[in-house]
Amino acid sequence: MNIKQAKEEVKNTVRAYLSKDKDGQYRIPAIRQRPMLLMGPPGIGKTQIMEQIARELKIGLTSYTITHHTRQSAVGLPFIKGEEFDGQIYSVTEYTMSEIIASIYRNIRDKGLKEGILFIDEINCVSETLAPTMLQFLQCKTFGNQAVPAGWVIVAAGNPPEYNRSVRDFDMVTLDRVRYLTVDANLAVWREYANRQKVHPAILSYLELKPDNFYRVEADVDGIQFVTARGWEDLSSLLYVYEDLKISVGKEVMREFLQHEEVAGDMAAYYDLYNKYRKDYGVSDILAGRVNPEVYQKIEAAAVDERLSLVNLLLEGLKQSFAQAAEEKYITDHWYEHIREYHHYLGRSDHPGSLYQELLQKWEKSFFIRRNSGFYTREEEAWQRTLLGLMLENEPDAGKPVQVIFDETKKSFETQCAKLEQIEQNTAQSLAYAFDFMEAAFEKGQEMVVFVTELTVCEDAVKFLAEHECARYADYRDNLLVGVRKAKLLAELKQGLSKKQK
Repeated sequence: MNIKQAKEEVKNTVRAYLSKDKDGQYRIPAIRQRPMLLMGPPGIGKTQIMEQIARELKIGLTSYTITHHTRQSAVGLPFIKGEEFDGQIYSVTEYTMSEIIASIYRNIRDKGLKEGILFIDEINCVSETLAPTMLQFLQCKTFGNQAVPAGWVIVAAGNPPEYNRSVRDFDMVTLDRVRYLTVDANLAVWREYANRQKVHPAILSYLELKPDNFYRVEADVDGIQFVTARGWEDLSSLLYVYEDLKISVGKEVMREFLQHEEVAGDMAAYYDLYNKYRKDYGVSDILAGRVNPEVYQKIEAAAVDERLSLVNLLLEGLKQSFAQAAEEKYITDHWYEHIREYHHYLGRSDHPGSLYQELLQKWEKSFFIRRNSGFYTREEEAWQRTLLGLMLENEPDAGKPVQVIFDETKKSFETQCAKLEQIEQNTAQSLAYAFDFMEAAFEKGQEMVVFVTELTVCEDAVKFLAEHECARYADYRDNLLVGVRKAKLLAELKQGLSKKQK
């Protein structure tokens, strides 16, 4: 299965394991709650889906890479305790609490989340001394003599032997006590995730053209060469910052993340071309409705890679507009909730002057609780901080009459509404200009399939288009072949243009 399917399977399992009957007892007793074991290549997102599941289900998450632990930290340290048997005192070995079990209890104490996921990564890559402990953990849900607390679901992950020479096989007794899931790397599924995470558009564009380079592991006389999903995502973060700092990125930098000589060199060359196309075609001008007529001549003579890169550059500009609209919409909607609550209590409060500050403190406290519990994405946390800043900045004068106080608060909110409306109008206009250009440049050809498909899988675009009707998008979406036939159309496009160039 792919990582998206694995996420749904784990999520459904967690929901089932945490389901309770009318008496408050878990419907599936702990002894029947088999740990889930995800086996798949490194860097495909096993840890990320645990974070997503915990956030979506509003439960805790304690995550460990077990190869970083010794037997003592996993099991606890031994100490001698005296116990009486048949009137005789005997010295008995006990163990302090495992560091891993202690982390679960800290999670419960600090975040107030009594249920959650205990995720153990690289579980089949442990040292010889720790291997029996891991078998005991999977079979008995304990570390040493400390049990995993009730309400905490065990999920483990490991790598197949072809990716790690230190892998240990599990015996039948252990495998008969776990739910074994095989997870494979899948570019189409990763692209959905990458769009949500705002992975650098040059990377997405490159992988559109070279999908076979998404995940590669090869061994030769010089050792192992590899490219993983994690490598692409980490490279993306660096590219954004290096671009802001105006630091160039060449093959050597690419090689630090894409540890495959051929792929690193190919990506470095494409990245240079991608930036060149951005300047040569004037993408910002296209999205503003100012197209240089020479652009159409360049497109006619362009190779397939260049044509598809231009489509992705247009999408990059649009995605930035969609993201800005999504941020302002989030801020406006949540600010509205605050204003509505404020208005509800304003006429009933004995201290209307200080009510705004009281509600703001309540909102801020709720924000920090949810943030510390991991319930926000990084993007949502940034939006919440912006919202809190705006509400603080527009705090009304507490000494004025109640109606005046509310009118001032409402006025600042209306300013935000006007800002949102303007951004949404600009985004809709940029989308219209993009369709104008696509129709003129590619004559409703197969490049349009790529364009519409990417709009369909971009979460910010989908939300925007759900609220702002775009007839041309709806028409192309309903009539063009997208999704499963996209790869076939791209292959036909490449083949056709190659013949044309000859």
